[in-house]
Amino acid sequence: MNASTITLLFLLFAIIMFIWEKIPLAVTAMTVCIGLVVTGVLDAKTAFHGFVDPNVILFVAMFIVGGALFETGMANRIGALVTRFAKTERQLIIAIMTITGIMSGFLSNTGTAAILIPVVVGIAAKAGFARPRLLMPLVFAAAMGGNLSLIGAPGNLIAQGILEQDTGLKFGFFEYAKIGLPILVAGILYFVLIGYRLLPDADRSGGDSIYNTTADYSHVPKWKQNLSLFILIATLLAMILEDKIGIKLYISGCIGALALVLCGVISEKDAYKAIDSQVIFLFGGTLALAAALKDTGAGADIAGTLIGLLGDKPHPFALLATIFIISCVLTNFMSNTATTALLAPIGLSIAQALGADPRAVLMATVIGGSCAYATPIGMPANTMVLSIGGYRFMDYVKAGLPLIVVSTIVSLILLPIFFPFFS
Repeated sequence: MNASTITLLFLLFAIIMFIWEKIPLAVTAMTVCIGLVVTGVLDAKTAFHGFVDPNVILFVAMFIVGGALFETGMANRIGALVTRFAKTERQLIIAIMTITGIMSGFLSNTGTAAILIPVVVGIAAKAGFARPRLLMPLVFAAAMGGNLSLIGAPGNLIAQGILEQDTGLKFGFFEYAKIGLPILVAGILYFVLIGYRLLPDADRSGGDSIYNTTADYSHVPKWKQNLSLFILIATLLAMILEDKIGIKLYISGCIGALALVLCGVISEKDAYKAIDSQVIFLFGGTLALAAALKDTGAGADIAGTLIGLLGDKPHPFALLATIFIISCVLTNFMSNTATTALLAPIGLSIAQALGADPRAVLMATVIGGSCAYATPIGMPANTMVLSIGGYRFMDYVKAGLPLIVVSTIVSLILLPIFFPFFS
């Protein structure tokens, strides 16, 4: 059996395991990574190269920076401050989606949802609104907000890593926002005008839970809260000005993380706890698969098959729509991060085979992979509110599927403008 066939079998295994999720995603990724070494497809150095990728260092640093904002209660204060001014249900939806989207653009979208869920549940109880009518807009905004910046979602950095590794190109810090911001705005308008009618009218969660109260941060000194916000802002500014100050993104992230620990804003123990090891292992393991798809020619084989289905000379728009829709479908049945990790190297191979701009293909993959609105398993935040909001599977389909249609329309209009496949 040749290396290309073995790689394709590992790809099939990864897809099945990611969808089935009987074993953790990170374990699946590491199984593939080790398997590629054992079968001789990759040498150990190539297989584990992803774990020393600069983006892994950036992941770790920003987990700590974001974790400090959560641990001190500053994230809670920010969320409560913005949502406090809304009076009606639709005003609350606008406020919740706006603050969640903005925070998610610079922090973990899952972490942003986690810290704001108890805040939103408390607001719903105080204002007399059913919590299912506020929680679903919250988690969907977290997904959309992840596309406001390079660090907003793991999939963004995975695509960046694969792009840099294979082509030397990269996306700017706010380049995802060219598509992500209009989608967030359209998503908010969708819920305010149409989507709120599709949300459950009653709370089916079966009574009170711990999410009716907000965590007590009264013991946290104000200077810690303020300093966590100041260091976050300083870190983000350094990342935005990367080219002017000559400091790489991951170095700026490390400086911010070290400053938080050295200043005592977050303890060393809490800093370690803030690091999501699953994302690290998933990232490193799937980069090994990406390397195998490229080195063995398996990615090119897949690309050739897809191109063949579209004809000898596929129309750029047809290719764009195909890649986007495949990403949308897969991401609702497997992790959106895993979807990007699987499809990005395939998309890159398609771009190279056609002579298309690889940034355009990867942008379509990432944006499509973030449209995980139609199922409770599309992203962790969806699952987090399943029982708290008393949602059923069809609640996600009912409210999320039209949002996918809205996101698809916005994306297919803007992607050819900002990221044409053929310059």
